[in-house]
Amino acid sequence: MKLLSLTRRRRARSSEFGRHTDPFSVLSQSFPGNTNADSVVHYRLQPPFEARFLRFLPLAWSPKGRIGMRIEVYGCTYRSEMVNFDGKSFLLYTFYQKSMSPAKDVISLKFKTRQTDGILLHREGQNGKHVTLQLVRGKLILLLNSGHANLPSPDAHVTLTLGSLLDDEHWHSVLIELGNTHVHFTLDRHSQHFQAEGKCDYLDLDYKISFGGIPGHGKSVAFPQKDFHGCFENLYYNGVDLIDLSKKHTPQILVMGNVSFSCSHPQIVPVTFLSSRSYLALPGTIGEDKVSVAFQFRTWNRAGLLLTTQFPHGPEALILVLNDGKLELSLSQPGHPARDITAGARLSDGQWHSVSLSLEENHLSVMVDGEAASVSHSLRGQIDSGDTYYLGGKSFMPKHSSSPRCLSLLMPHLSEQWEDLQPVYLFSCRCLPSYCEHGGECSQSWDTFSCDCTHTGYTGATCHSSLFAQSCDAHRHRGDSSGFYYIDSDGSGPLGPALVYCNMTEDTTWTSVQHNGSQLAKVKSSNGESPQPVFFKYTASPDQLQAIMDGADDCRQELVLRLGRVPDSRWGPVSWWVGRTNETHTYWGGSLPGAQKCACGLQGNCLDSQYHCNCDAARNEWTSDTVVLSHKEHLPVTQVVMRDTDRPYSEAAYALGPLLCSGDNSFWNSASFNTETSYLHFPTFRGELSADVSFFFKTTAPSGVFVENLGITDFIRLELHTPAEVTFSFDVGNGQCEVTVRSPTPFNDNRWHHVRAERNVKEATLQVDQLPSKTQAAPADGHARLQLNSQLFVGGTATRQRGFLGCIRSLRLNGLALDLEERATMTPGVDPGCPGHCSSYGHLCHNGGRCRERPRGITCDCAVSAYDGPFCESEISAYFGTGSSVIYNFQEHSNYTASKNSSSFAALLHEGLTLAGEVATLSFRTTGTPSLLLYVISFYEEYLSVILTHNGSLQIRYKLDRHQEPDVFNFGFKNFADGWLHQVTIHREAAVVSVEVDQSARRQVVLSSGTEFNAVKSLMLGTILDPPGADPDTLRASLRGFTGCLSAVRFGPAAPLKAALRPSGPVAVTVRGHVAAASQCAESKGTRAPAREANRPISSGTGACGSGPTDGGEPLVSTDRSGPAVIGGVIAVVVFVLLCLTTIAARIYQQRWLYQKNESTEDKGNECAFLYRV
Repeated sequence: MKLLSLTRRRRARSSEFGRHTDPFSVLSQSFPGNTNADSVVHYRLQPPFEARFLRFLPLAWSPKGRIGMRIEVYGCTYRSEMVNFDGKSFLLYTFYQKSMSPAKDVISLKFKTRQTDGILLHREGQNGKHVTLQLVRGKLILLLNSGHANLPSPDAHVTLTLGSLLDDEHWHSVLIELGNTHVHFTLDRHSQHFQAEGKCDYLDLDYKISFGGIPGHGKSVAFPQKDFHGCFENLYYNGVDLIDLSKKHTPQILVMGNVSFSCSHPQIVPVTFLSSRSYLALPGTIGEDKVSVAFQFRTWNRAGLLLTTQFPHGPEALILVLNDGKLELSLSQPGHPARDITAGARLSDGQWHSVSLSLEENHLSVMVDGEAASVSHSLRGQIDSGDTYYLGGKSFMPKHSSSPRCLSLLMPHLSEQWEDLQPVYLFSCRCLPSYCEHGGECSQSWDTFSCDCTHTGYTGATCHSSLFAQSCDAHRHRGDSSGFYYIDSDGSGPLGPALVYCNMTEDTTWTSVQHNGSQLAKVKSSNGESPQPVFFKYTASPDQLQAIMDGADDCRQELVLRLGRVPDSRWGPVSWWVGRTNETHTYWGGSLPGAQKCACGLQGNCLDSQYHCNCDAARNEWTSDTVVLSHKEHLPVTQVVMRDTDRPYSEAAYALGPLLCSGDNSFWNSASFNTETSYLHFPTFRGELSADVSFFFKTTAPSGVFVENLGITDFIRLELHTPAEVTFSFDVGNGQCEVTVRSPTPFNDNRWHHVRAERNVKEATLQVDQLPSKTQAAPADGHARLQLNSQLFVGGTATRQRGFLGCIRSLRLNGLALDLEERATMTPGVDPGCPGHCSSYGHLCHNGGRCRERPRGITCDCAVSAYDGPFCESEISAYFGTGSSVIYNFQEHSNYTASKNSSSFAALLHEGLTLAGEVATLSFRTTGTPSLLLYVISFYEEYLSVILTHNGSLQIRYKLDRHQEPDVFNFGFKNFADGWLHQVTIHREAAVVSVEVDQSARRQVVLSSGTEFNAVKSLMLGTILDPPGADPDTLRASLRGFTGCLSAVRFGPAAPLKAALRPSGPVAVTVRGHVAAASQCAESKGTRAPAREANRPISSGTGACGSGPTDGGEPLVSTDRSGPAVIGGVIAVVVFVLLCLTTIAARIYQQRWLYQKNESTEDKGNECAFLYRV
């Protein structure tokens, strides 16, 4: 290539497809120019290169003379050898073995054709082995058959596909590099590569290869074949010019059929309809009594007008349209209904389709792709040919006004009348290359393409954005509970989503990746002394596992090994394991890599001091080691190897736990920007065709730039434009584009806000928090590549203006997380980390839980809540047997909590102080009546009681003056002892009491007994033998107690069930009788669905019916509540049964003595029957 320049110095840059991500990453040379107006300077570029674009940048002008520039570019000498196949001919090349390349075969050629199908090359071997290159429906397919049926399916039959619409009469370049086990296939610079895993040899073929067809009519291959019809150019096999050999009639080349060595131009020229208004007018022959029309068309559009004509006598008209991919012909005649014919299907697939129709005498017939639409239709009267036929968008009918976009006309005479029509072929495939990512299916119309992202796990116009959160930590801070989730560690990156179990504990979030060997399994015997490897397959791929562990703060895996009799030390380590890098490791939990020790070896307490692991000791008994492997760079465990299981009496077993990882080092990775001139810089953002940026920010400033990256003219920027506007702006050569999201409330509220911006070849989108996203479509056929070359600026700009003041965290670009904290440690004006998360995530703490700040996130303090769990949402439930009770002492609780927090509510709960108001909540499920649900008593015999009467109605009784009768709320509209879950909330402010039942029934009354609850003493649940100051109804319910399930019991800050079941300090709680922890009182809270309790006794001495106090009423101050040891099995059972029967008899006698006669008919076996059902 030569360059002629009239400037002094200049630089030429070439770039394939016009792409240059860095100004000096492509060919860049400088050339001195001339020094006057007449001289010519020549340069020859060595070596020559191929490029679609050249850019010349003047570096300086001559100080003498005027500014001017002229450049002439000359191409290199191009040698072209062509061969033309007529669809019935081919070339057969026979070569000598010594001419073959020992490493690979290289085949290169160019081709062009109008046919959608045809064989380009074929080579066979033994047992059906073959390599075939063929066109199928305009796509180029390379078929590889290894001839080995016993190989894995991916290796035995390989199909590589490239291109689309290759029947366009344009030259296409093909390169095939075929090795023993690998294939590299290139079409027009688009490539596919295949590497076989099994033992196969794609070069073990015969010494003959055919081009343009298959000798013997393709009997040796199992697919329909059609010979190639078109032209080849520069056909080379391992450097041999086969077309040149064919011209010379060498014996190595056998020419079969009519082969010519020039490429003729087709007589049929396709034309392109550029818009829906384009049309072509063709003259007809007036006076003829027949009509015959034939043409071919191809389009992606499902509807459009193809052909219209109006006959000379009368209003008769013929209209041919494409509707929903089908051809519809409508013929209208005066005085007769219109005749409609439908033909073909899926005609909008981008392929060529032929259409012919004829009207002769009184018969009409239509053919589509050689098949008749239907039997001939009879016409009424004579029809004469019209004078003009319109192909395309001109119609006599208003509803038919658009045309499909490409027609190949087969009619010999064209009128000179056309409008907005171009006699060249501009039909293009918008799905090659496909811009649909992550396996999205591409489909197109004439103007654009679309991506089907179904079942990909991604969304967006190009299937770029992941549907799933990046980690379990992200799920936790969305308020999600423990469970199985898909996570996508690299977001829009190449890795797909992985299924993991997220375990949300109170302090940590664990990501658990399961595998196929979690159960304890014995190792089977092997032949000889060969090790027995055990392989583990995880639910995530190795790359996904790597990404999960790279993003975690800590990873570990528990391994349990059990061995019987094992060999002595001369055999070396008895067992070892293999990590993800396929390296063998002999260290175990708590030990350093390479130490060949278990934890007991480090601590010096192994069963045999001669060995460093229990399992290495040669004992005639089972020995075990439970180890925790925590060196993240070696995890996960992929194999466990155990030796010597063939020796007599030798046995082994193993159990490998799931891979457990905690934390997310990118989700909370943050930086604080303290000055407007400070920023962090990173390498240039590479997001030419698709780019996404996501992060969290919080600020009090009214504006500031979050991210900026510049090119020569292109740029990308995200900024807080105003306090209530976030703007995403960029330029890819089509002019500046802006997308703005506006909020009804300001963003500068010092709370975390999430921003996600995406730009691809179809559109740009911006979303902030849960506000509606904003989208702007990209211009049709505009520039698509974003070309940047500056550093990426975070928190500021290159001009140090409009910098951001505040915090940015979890910054990701195309799924890749940036380490803000590391860069902030070395940047003035920027600090690593950012405190203050409760303002944004405090709402995740429910039911009175308090948000506590952590360096990376928050935790919910459930100490003052009746619930527990990560978000104080797990209800604490207990099943109460007959005669059981829980007594909570406010006085002793206040003494303990007051010493920790003098301002707490509990500090007020001692004698001499009063309560002006309180909130009490509880949930219950029972079938017994009457029942005492809650009883709160003061030192002055003032009380609050919640009971179920004998008919199941709910009563709430307040007595705030012992000299007056209690105020009674009666919810008698239904029977609450129906075995369903019910919730009660009581809220008192002075004398005003509001009660809510089952989140629907509400009532408010004013107390007459007082306004203050003086000196609260105790809260009681269940059976109370002698409640002081209680009215008769409360006394009757207290003696009966409560049998059923109670949960979420709370009075002010006091949670008696939590204090009894989850003790965290010296709180005085007394438990009598059978009180068992239940998983929950209902399947789902608030649904009133029957529940299945998983009971766990928390006090000793429970019987079959759970009756009677058996623990002596001692306060429970620790979590260890095991019952006394059983002295003798038989004696214990006898005493136990007698005690149960005696208690039941005493309770029945006591109830009969207290109940009135009209209440004595109640079912005496109610309580035990309920217990039995549970």
